[in-house]
Amino acid sequence: MYQFSYSEVQTDSLADARDREEQVLSRSIDLLQAAREKGPNSQEAVEAIHFMIRVWTAFIDDLGNPENELPKELRANLISIGLWLLREGEEVRQGRSQNLDGLIEVSQIIRDGIQQ
Repeated sequence: MYQFSYSEVQTDSLADARDREEQVLSRSIDLLQAAREKGPNSQEAVEAIHFMIRVWTAFIDDLGNPENELPKELRANLISIGLWLLREGEEVRQGRSQNLDGLIEVSQIIRDGIQQ
């Protein structure tokens, strides 16, 4: 029978959570890149933005949770970035912006930061 210390389990859980966050952001980036190829008025763009909105809504909800262990300032900054992504995604969805490149770039920066 295996026995793990609490710190080992907690470390594994944090590593697993970061891995899942990285994977979901990578998926979002892939969808946004496909949308960029098809154009901001394409079905791919609608699906990519919808996915991105679901991802960032969940992230923002988690970041706003007082039990989230990230430093408060980092959480606030990530929430601000997430809100920008949500607003800009809605602008693209409504046809008032074509800034898929900005959505991709910011998402890549956040994803790459998780890897470190």
